[in-house]
Amino acid sequence: MSNASLSVVIPTHKRADRLKQCLSHLEQQTAAGELEVIVVSDGHDTETTLLMGETQWKINVKFFEIEKSQQGIARNRGVEKATAPLTLFIGDDIFLAPDACEKHLAVHRAHSKKPLAVLGFTTWDPGLDITETMRWLEKTGWQFGYNLLTPYRKGFVPKEMQHRFMYTSHISVPTDIAKKFPFHEDVTLYGWEDIVWGQELRDAGVSLYYEPDATALHHHHITLDDSLARIETLGKSLLHLTKIAPDLDRMPRGWKLLAYKILALLPTMRGKHYKAFMRGIERI
Repeated sequence: MSNASLSVVIPTHKRADRLKQCLSHLEQQTAAGELEVIVVSDGHDTETTLLMGETQWKINVKFFEIEKSQQGIARNRGVEKATAPLTLFIGDDIFLAPDACEKHLAVHRAHSKKPLAVLGFTTWDPGLDITETMRWLEKTGWQFGYNLLTPYRKGFVPKEMQHRFMYTSHISVPTDIAKKFPFHEDVTLYGWEDIVWGQELRDAGVSLYYEPDATALHHHHITLDDSLARIETLGKSLLHLTKIAPDLDRMPRGWKLLAYKILALLPTMRGKHYKAFMRGIERI
């Protein structure tokens, strides 16, 4: 029987170097002795297998592979093996500050009678060449919208908006909730799955608490071309996701779709992203 307090589930795909750094940061956690780390390789990768098989970790690490699928499925398989009462989802390119896990645990313990998800704060790794696109993504909500959460620092996010901030790159939930509400496994394209998952948790009465003192660095360099390709994929995946979640509040309809088309004409960073988004929609 595990005595871990927090299961950290990390899906990974052919990024052994980054995964090694991610795990190194987990080894440095002030709550390292309370952790159970579950690494799920989404598809086989020789470098990742060698890393996990040859490294002597200072923390309790479990590793296994699944057939190439997608992050949601990898998370689900990881949660199935979780034995701690709480689960923290992070990406393999998320480097947690030394006290991040301790901060997550503290919030859950302080609100143990209320089902909640705890969102930590993530920003770009300053060791990267941070592009204008990355700064823009961080401020606008296209990838992260932490600036929109400023009024709710160290507190609960309003129910009507909380699903928009269920960032699975750095969020913790009770393990029984994670098992009861898995990620949809018929989603194959990037985007929206966090929001759909967030809606399901919201509707089940799970609150979202924003803990900005649980910090992490996102070690992922993104160019403008990278970002536009992702946004186009968001458009492509929209139809399928609205079938799964018909009330998806970001579904462009009527006047909203017209507004997106108009915004796509702007020669700005915002206009370029709306244009890419519309390209994806029009290919549905």
